[in-house]
Amino acid sequence: MFRDTKSSWLSTLRHDVPASLVVFLVAVPLSLGIAMASGAPLAAGLIAAVVGGIVAGALGGSAVQVSGPAAGLSLVVVDLVHTYGWRATCMITLLAGAVQLVLGVFKAARAALAVSPAVIHGMLAAVGVIIALAQLHVVLGGSSQRSAVANLVELPGQIADLHGHKVAVGLLTIMVLALWTRLPKRIKVVPAPLAALLTAAITAWVFNWDVTRVDLSHSMTEWAFPVLPQGDWHLVVASVLLVALLAGCESLLCCVAIDGMHGGRRADLDQELTGQGVANMVTGALGGLPVAGVIVRSTTNVQAGARTRLSTILHGVWVLMFALGLGWAIKLIPLEALAALLVFIGVQMVNLGHIKKVHGHGEVPVYVATMGAVILLGLAEGVLAGLALAALLALRRLTWVTVLKREDRDGRMHVTISGSLTFLGVPRLTHELRTIPAGRPVDLDLNIDFMDNAAFEAIHSWRLDHERMGGTVNIDELHDEWYALAASGARMFPVKSPPKVPDRWWLPWAHRTRRTTPSDGASAEVECLLTAGAREYHRHTAPLVKPIFTELARKQQPSHLFITCADSRIMPSLITASGPGDLFTVRNIGNLVPRRGSEPHDDSVVAAIEYATQVLGVHTITVCGHSGCGAMAGVLSAGVQAGSLPGLRRWLRHGDHSLATFIETEGDRLHSGALDVLCRVNVQQQLENLRTYRKVDEQVRAGKLELVGLYFDIATARVHLVPPLRSTPSVKMPDRRVLAGEE
Repeated sequence: MFRDTKSSWLSTLRHDVPASLVVFLVAVPLSLGIAMASGAPLAAGLIAAVVGGIVAGALGGSAVQVSGPAAGLSLVVVDLVHTYGWRATCMITLLAGAVQLVLGVFKAARAALAVSPAVIHGMLAAVGVIIALAQLHVVLGGSSQRSAVANLVELPGQIADLHGHKVAVGLLTIMVLALWTRLPKRIKVVPAPLAALLTAAITAWVFNWDVTRVDLSHSMTEWAFPVLPQGDWHLVVASVLLVALLAGCESLLCCVAIDGMHGGRRADLDQELTGQGVANMVTGALGGLPVAGVIVRSTTNVQAGARTRLSTILHGVWVLMFALGLGWAIKLIPLEALAALLVFIGVQMVNLGHIKKVHGHGEVPVYVATMGAVILLGLAEGVLAGLALAALLALRRLTWVTVLKREDRDGRMHVTISGSLTFLGVPRLTHELRTIPAGRPVDLDLNIDFMDNAAFEAIHSWRLDHERMGGTVNIDELHDEWYALAASGARMFPVKSPPKVPDRWWLPWAHRTRRTTPSDGASAEVECLLTAGAREYHRHTAPLVKPIFTELARKQQPSHLFITCADSRIMPSLITASGPGDLFTVRNIGNLVPRRGSEPHDDSVVAAIEYATQVLGVHTITVCGHSGCGAMAGVLSAGVQAGSLPGLRRWLRHGDHSLATFIETEGDRLHSGALDVLCRVNVQQQLENLRTYRKVDEQVRAGKLELVGLYFDIATARVHLVPPLRSTPSVKMPDRRVLAGEE
C-alpha cells in the first residue's frame, strides 16, 4: 500500500508540478492586464490570481479548473469602481461571494446552466470588443474613453496623433502574439503572453524607448480594508447579484466545458460554486478582483498534463512567490505592451466557433442582440435584453406549428402537422387547413406532443366542414391520441407526452393498430392493404431512405447471394439485419438449388447464381431453410402432398437428393421431428448442389467464395447455422451458439 501511495504521489508531481508552472506563466501577464482593463490597482489582479488558485482550487468541485481574474467581469468592475470607488467594489465582491456560497449550499448550481449559452457568448464577445477598443487607445499612446461608442468615435483622431515608441512596443507585442502559434512546439513551450511581454520589455529596455512602465508600488498604497458602498441600496444589491451571477455562470459553464477535455473525475457543480463563493469572499477582503473560472488558464492546465487540483493550487503559490520576491521585475513591462495583450485577448473573445454553434441552433439573433446591447447600453442591460429575446424565441419554438402539404396524382392530399398545438398557433393552423380544396380526400398526420382545447376546436371544426362539403379526413396520430381523446370527451391533462412507439414496419397488417376494412371481398382487402401500406411508406419511410436509394440507384454491389424459401414467414432482411443493397435474393419453394444437368431443367436459379458470382462478385452464397417447410413435407411424402399440382411435383424432384441423404443418416423410419431434420438436411444438400457448378466450385476452392447454411426456427424466431455435409476449409462455419445468441 505504501508503494502504491508513493507511486501515486510521484505520478502527481511528475504531471501537476510542470503544469502549474505553465499556468503560472500564463496567469501573471493575464492578471495584470485584466486588472488594468478593470480600472483596478494592478496588485488586485495578482491577489485574485493567488486566491483563485489556492482557495478556489482547494475548495472547488473541479480537479483541473483554474480560477482567477476574468476578462468577462472587467466591464462590471470598471463601472463599480467608477460609481462606488475601489474599496467599496471590494466589499461588493465579498458580498457576491457570500451569495455564491449560499447558492452552492442550497444546490442551486444547476439552475445557472439554464442561461442560454448564446447570451453568455454574446456577452463575452461584447466585453472583448469593449476591451479591445479601450486598450487600443493605450496602445496608440493615448487614454481610453468611458464608453465603447466614445472610444470608437475618438479612434480616428487617436490614430492621427500617434506616439512613436508606445505604438511600436504595442504593435511588437501583438505581432509576437499572432506569430507565436505558428512556431514549432518546442518553442511554444513558453506561453505566448509571457513571450510577447518579455520581447516587448527587453526591446524597450535595449533601445531605451520612451514607454510607460508598470508600477506596483502605487497600487499597493491603495490597498485597504473594504468599506460598505454608499448610495441607493437597491443599486448596491443589484450590483452584488450581478457580480455573483455573472461570475458563477462563467465559472460553471467553464467547468462543464473543461469536463469534456479530460478523463478524470467529473466536477461537482454545487461544490464548485461554493468554492468560488469562498474565494470571492477572501479576494474581496484582501483587495483583489472578483474571481471566476477562466477557460484560457483551465485549458492550458489540461493541455499541460494536470491531473489533480494540486496543479491549480501550486500555480497560485507560484504567483504569490513571484509577487513577493520578483515584484520588481514587473516594472520592466511597458504599460502599452499590457494594453496590446488585452487588445489581442479582446479580439479572441469574439469566437467564430461560438457563432457557428449558435447559428446551428438558430440563436444568432440572441447572440447579436446581447452583444449589441452590452456594447451600446451596458453589461446588465445587455444580458437582460439577451435573456428576454432568448425566452421569446424559446416560447416561439414551443408554440410554432409546421404544416406540410403534398398532393398525390390521384388528388389525395397528405397533410402533416408538427409541433405543440396551442391557441397561439391556431391562426396559422386555420389558415393552412382552409387552403385545402373542398371535396378532397385528406390524410392528416398529427405529429404533435401537446394539443389544447383551442387547437382541437380548430381542427375538429375544419374536419366537420370539410366532410360536410364532400371530402374525407383520415386522422393518424403519431404520439398520444390527443385529438381522439378530446373528441371522445375524455379529460385532458396539460402535460406534454413522450412519443408513443409507432407501428413497427415488420408487423403483419393484421397486427397494426391502424387497419383498413374493405367492403368488397378478399381481393379488395389485399389491394386496399397494399395501397394503404404504400401510402404509409411514402409518408414515413421514403423520406428517411431516399438518400440511401439515391446512392444505390447508380449501381448495386451486394456482398451476399441469399437463396431461401418463398414462404411468407421468411423475411431475409429482418432475420439478417441487412439493408437495401446488401442481399441479392433468390426465393423458390423449398430453397432448392437444382444440380447441374438435373431434370426437370430449370435455368432461373442457375442464372441468378451465375450473375451473382461472375458479374456482381458476391463473396458469400447463403442457403436458408426453415422449420415446418411445406416443400420438404411434400418431399417426405414422395410427392403425395403435392396433390394435383403437376408443376410443384416436378419441381420437388430437385429435393430427391435431400431425401436420400436424410434416409442415409436417419433411416427410413419416420419420427415426430423428421420434417425439421429433413429441413436442415435439405440446407446441407443445397450447399453440396452449389458445388456441382464448376465456376462456383473453383471460387470456393480458391477461397474467393464462402458457402453458408442457415436454418430459421419460426416458432422461436431464432436463426441457426447449419454445418456442411463435408468439412472443407472453403466452407466457413462459425460457432452456432454465437449466431443463435445462446450461452
